[in-house]
Amino acid sequence: MTLDDIDDATQAAAFRRLVQHLRHRHDAENIDLMGLSGFCRNCLGDWLAEESGGAFDRQAGREAVLGMAPAEWKSRYQGEASPEQIERMNASLKKNEGRGF
Repeated sequence: MTLDDIDDATQAAAFRRLVQHLRHRHDAENIDLMGLSGFCRNCLGDWLAEESGGAFDRQAGREAVLGMAPAEWKSRYQGEASPEQIERMNASLKKNEGRGF
């Protein structure tokens, strides 16, 4: 089975579940998500905006994923990144190069 075999409603439901999970697990910081997987909550919001065809911007996409304004989320849940976290993130992002993410 491929993603193309899964109907849009099922894919949308899975996306909503992922977003709900990330909202619940705010202890998993964006920098750690970036270091492990090369994407984070902000990326999901940006992808939403890009796929909206201009219906909304990145700020609105991020707000939809975060459940609040990005500045508020950052002040509540985002700590200062350590040099090790930044190094892992940069190494992880290199794996995404050329993939169009």
